[in-house]
Amino acid sequence: MLIELREVTKTYGKVTALAGLSVVLPEGAIGLLGPNGAGKTTMIRTLLGLIRIDSGGGRVLGHDLARDQLAIRRLVGFVPEDECLFPGMVGIEFAAYAGELVGMDGRDALRRAHEVLDYVGLGEARYRRVESYSTGMKQRLKIASAIVHDPRLLILDEPTNGMDPAGRDDVLELSIDLARNKGMSMLFSSHLLPDVEAVCEHVMVLGKGKLLAQGKIEDLKQPHDRQVEVRVKSDQAAFARLLRERGIEADPVDDYVLALLPLEAGTPSLWQAARDSGEQIRSLKPRRSTLEEVFLSAIKEQR
Repeated sequence: MLIELREVTKTYGKVTALAGLSVVLPEGAIGLLGPNGAGKTTMIRTLLGLIRIDSGGGRVLGHDLARDQLAIRRLVGFVPEDECLFPGMVGIEFAAYAGELVGMDGRDALRRAHEVLDYVGLGEARYRRVESYSTGMKQRLKIASAIVHDPRLLILDEPTNGMDPAGRDDVLELSIDLARNKGMSMLFSSHLLPDVEAVCEHVMVLGKGKLLAQGKIEDLKQPHDRQVEVRVKSDQAAFARLLRERGIEADPVDDYVLALLPLEAGTPSLWQAARDSGEQIRSLKPRRSTLEEVFLSAIKEQR
């Protein structure tokens, strides 16, 4: 098991950040979702042993939260949301220093730093001072420094926040490759639901320090009884107009038509419309809820 928390409570004065949080998370890429003040940052700090909890306990990668904090940090890589680079250092120095902080020999840390900088696409910028890096380059350096010791778990806190589209794509591609091709488990905390869905297979939703929902993303997406997705070969918009002319509520959405009717009862009408228009139906399936709908539903139930 990747992470296990048991009745973890943490308060800051009168504010309860974690309220008896219990959760068991499997290995893999896990999205950490929740509104502002949900307790996401406190949970991350708890996993890293950076704060002392009031009560409860847990394990990370088999190690006890209270007793094995150093061992946990040696097995975990962390990409914080805040700026953490040291002005005056060049990229290779920072990445190697991060390796030494978790106990790597200096030579091994330097060799590995060269490897991870090449991996994240900063090979040519390795001897530049970090303050000269763009926002995207800084984020890639943070990722390189977090994986320099080949951790079993990588924690990313809002990794694409405030980035331009190109930089965001770079970070997502790295995250996907680490999770799917390199086999690295990941806790991916983000307000951007499309980013979470692109990277993660599992998700957990926090609200007011409590677990509101958890599971595989595909399992949490429930089918809608009266909404179907219809993909046709050529013109989605024209097919949607034809359905509306025949009394079926339908609108083109992305690359498919969203129609409002029971799937089984409505199938003859859809096929008839396709035949009359000379259109070809490529796929027909019940619409499932989006991750945004899952998230909003979980938050709404808590209110």
